[in-house]
Amino acid sequence: MTATATNSRTVSTGYHPRPIQREIHKAMSRHRFGVIVAHRRFGKTVFCVNALIDAALRCKRKNPRFAYIAPFYRQAKDVAWQILQDHTEAIPQRVVSQAELSVTLPNGGRVRLYGADNPDSLRGIYLDGLVVDEVADLRPNVWGEVLRPALADRKGWAIFIGTPRGINLFSELYYAAVEDPAWFAGHYPVSRTGILDADELAMIRATSTDSQYAQEMECDFNAAVDNALIPLDLVLRASGKHMALHDVAGAPKVLGVDVARYGDDRSVIFPRQGLVAFRPRVVRGVNNMDLAGMVAAAIDKWKPDAVMVDAGRGEGVIDRLRQLGHEVHEVNFGGKAGDPHYVNKRAEMWDSMRRWLEAGACIPNMVELKTDLCAPTYSYANAANRFELESKDKMKERGLSSPDVADALALTFAHPVAPRPIELRESQPRGSYNPIRDRLNVAKSPAARLN
Repeated sequence: MTATATNSRTVSTGYHPRPIQREIHKAMSRHRFGVIVAHRRFGKTVFCVNALIDAALRCKRKNPRFAYIAPFYRQAKDVAWQILQDHTEAIPQRVVSQAELSVTLPNGGRVRLYGADNPDSLRGIYLDGLVVDEVADLRPNVWGEVLRPALADRKGWAIFIGTPRGINLFSELYYAAVEDPAWFAGHYPVSRTGILDADELAMIRATSTDSQYAQEMECDFNAAVDNALIPLDLVLRASGKHMALHDVAGAPKVLGVDVARYGDDRSVIFPRQGLVAFRPRVVRGVNNMDLAGMVAAAIDKWKPDAVMVDAGRGEGVIDRLRQLGHEVHEVNFGGKAGDPHYVNKRAEMWDSMRRWLEAGACIPNMVELKTDLCAPTYSYANAANRFELESKDKMKERGLSSPDVADALALTFAHPVAPRPIELRESQPRGSYNPIRDRLNVAKSPAARLN
């Protein structure tokens, strides 16, 4: 790739894009936003960095600003910093800042590396363009709360690039982009690109499971973790279903309440009736008294037949609700299961939730819920061969968030609840619950939020 470094000199950055990469550069010149799903060893980082260099040199605005964002600062430095230096080396009068991980070009354009693990370093800046690499590992709130506002003043562009890791912000952005002609959506499995030869692919396949190969090399969002309790395709089917509300009129209405354990965890109030799970309320940073007030309001409005509350951190919520005259059931995730086949109550509830999904359940089309449902793995513990679900702490060791939203839904399966009286069934509305429509009415899709 050549770059005009000054008004009178054109230099080579040393980047020689493959034909398929040239196609992407051309496509992105016609779109403000793009999502690129590419296999390992595709050359994503070199592609990203050179897209930023080229844009920074061509930008006619005063003090152009461009950014490469990785999930972690150390990752940005290890993966992209040397590439940025190497591909700007031939440009005269460039200024390199090791302290800021930035390169300033002769026209004043600057390309800087950031880590999304320190979102405060990104607040308040403006950007003419950015690349977000390995989007699947990015906290979803960083995009909406920090990065998207940085593009607003200059109407900057953004490229999201990575390899699938199940259902998360990356998959949501890709599927939304496929349906939006204003976006570019590119899908590049190894079987299409021809970048890796047959011998190398055979070696990779020999040392990978089928799911790993499908995910990492064939860019399959549906590839499941081998021992995941709830497979991704089951979750995707449930999130796209329609359900007539009168069909569940005789089913009990159950409210599940998961109470946050730590600062980053979420408190969740989740209503379910029969095969329909309705959109939950998800909050952060609320104390037990405020959360109890929210639950009490939900009880008064929805009139559930049973309320199941996490007893692990919810003692204050339970006590306050009882003070207010509400009957609630306290559920200890680590307590004894009703069925001795399970190690504890949480494993029993989650397995019940899996069977409910298999029975044709309908869930809200929420990225948080879908990610949570697919996250935990399972095993069979001790000599008794009892079923055990991966703990929240073990999940955090793998770099995953606590599955609070799915835990709240699982709580609705804690105990059997009697069917509703006939007179209440007859008052049930006869509309239909459509999670896709509900998603569009309540919260715009990720693609819509970008435009």
